[in-house]
Amino acid sequence: MVPWKSTVRCGVAAAALVLTAGAAVPAAADSGGPHRDPVAVGSGGAVSTVDPDATRAGMEVLRSGGNAVDAAVAAAAALGVTEPYSSGFGGGGYFVYYDAESGRVRTLDGRETAPAAMGEDAFLEDGEPIPFDEAVTSGLSVGAPGTPATWETAVRTWGTTPLSEVMRPAARLADRGFRVDRTFREQTAANADRFADFPATAELYLPGGAPPEVGSRLRNPDLAATYRAFGKRGTRVLDGAIGGDIARTAAEPPVAPGSERTVRPGLLTPDDVAGYTAVEREPAKVGYRGVDVYGMAPSSSGGSTVGEALNIMEEAAPGTDGGLRGAELRHTALEAGKLAFADRNAYVGDPAFSDVPLDTLLSPAFAAQRACEFAADSVLPAPVGPGDLDAGGECAEPGAAAAPAREGLSTTHLVAADRWGNVVSYTLSIEQTGGSGSTVPGRGFLLNNELTDFDFQVSDTGAGAANLPASGKRPRSSMAPTIVLRDGEPWLAVGSPGGATIITTVLQVLTERVDAGASLPDAVASPRTSQRNTEATEAEPDYLGGSEEKELTALGHSFTEVQSGEIGAVTALELLGRSRIQAVAEPERRGGGHAAVLRR
Repeated sequence: MVPWKSTVRCGVAAAALVLTAGAAVPAAADSGGPHRDPVAVGSGGAVSTVDPDATRAGMEVLRSGGNAVDAAVAAAAALGVTEPYSSGFGGGGYFVYYDAESGRVRTLDGRETAPAAMGEDAFLEDGEPIPFDEAVTSGLSVGAPGTPATWETAVRTWGTTPLSEVMRPAARLADRGFRVDRTFREQTAANADRFADFPATAELYLPGGAPPEVGSRLRNPDLAATYRAFGKRGTRVLDGAIGGDIARTAAEPPVAPGSERTVRPGLLTPDDVAGYTAVEREPAKVGYRGVDVYGMAPSSSGGSTVGEALNIMEEAAPGTDGGLRGAELRHTALEAGKLAFADRNAYVGDPAFSDVPLDTLLSPAFAAQRACEFAADSVLPAPVGPGDLDAGGECAEPGAAAAPAREGLSTTHLVAADRWGNVVSYTLSIEQTGGSGSTVPGRGFLLNNELTDFDFQVSDTGAGAANLPASGKRPRSSMAPTIVLRDGEPWLAVGSPGGATIITTVLQVLTERVDAGASLPDAVASPRTSQRNTEATEAEPDYLGGSEEKELTALGHSFTEVQSGEIGAVTALELLGRSRIQAVAEPERRGGGHAAVLRR
């Protein structure tokens, strides 16, 4: 394959490392990126993201009169500049919105879709699954991006600002560039070998053949041009050259001459890209200890699995009304998560292709059946099997366990609120860090590899059928943007990146805030664990060796240190009453996030 010539250039900035196609001139040393505030309290509106530039983009739109929807999309577009390995124009996600005027929670499913030509054997070769690494870095893993339609639909349906103005801060940021921080450099370095095999990616993110230095300024004028075109024409740009370039990059990934990497071609066509539609769905909803928890319905498994786990917890420990704390709370949440993941893996997929039993999974009767297996003084041996959909609230023997799915960790989450009471919780992704590894030449954004979230084949137990590839199908996701209402009014918004650990992270933050009464900043900063129906529970290093871990180990839990050293990267907000808002981001994970309010 002949590599395309990219027009991406890394530009110059005063008092920073100068990046060009082949040279780097050092400047004063810099310890990292811009200043970050993990907590902000005030009024008039709020935005919290993993990145200060993105938070500022959202705040700029709020300040100019835009609402929470406009601010969320502006911040998301800016993350496509500064967090391009986690999200962007070439990916997808899920948008959850509380509409203050109607008092309703609305959701958009912007998950990528499989090409029309994709069949259920797409990831098989000679009857066996292809190597997962080959699927990750390939055109075969690229789905039709859902982000452009999500942004356009959200802004034009619920926003108050023209799309061109919403995109303006991010386009300007891409033109002027952003200061590289340690996290960005580390992520680039970890993917440098892969990026080097794609000329457009290497030219953009490996200036001079190496990851950009901390404190340098990285420009992306091609992305700025893409954003401006999209701001003017919306998704109509996908009917023309931009959509054609996306399809061609996936179908025939432009690989560097001499590369020894096997990069499988994809099935995406211009019609697949141009024909994408974001779907408005009814949210997944459960009541929990006096509050109402709203999340994403399938194709995401986030809302159903968080909701089922909360239902099981209420059945297992009824009437506590916030009385669970410490080891008792953690034990109950870990066991409930284990059971809910068993059902997720067995029953959840794209509802357009299979009959997802969402009402049953979120019913108190089904939670009662699953809670039959819970014990306060012992641990269920994992993996446990799924519940019996026909048993109602009766205790029933579980079915055969499904194998856990593999999901990329590189996603991002943001929250926004405005002075009118609207709230947004939005999770978006391109899957693995750096997605498929392939940048669309001349357009400035990486393509997703979300189709690796499909099950490649049905397991020996028969599990996996709900999430096999199919023409136009959306792969199951774990993204779990969540909004919580108390007394009918918005109270909390929360979400996280982290693949399947998204679900357990959101569950932990919610239960620590609701059950244990922790402040939202403390619930976000607390050391995390993640139980996803496996024998051992993953845990962050700060959790291991503590008194709570010792109590749970004595109970029968086993823990293993999470390989990455951290679980999730939460952004959240809490409505404090009297028009006051607390916006919260991570103080340390993923380099720390940035929260801001309009008026302190």
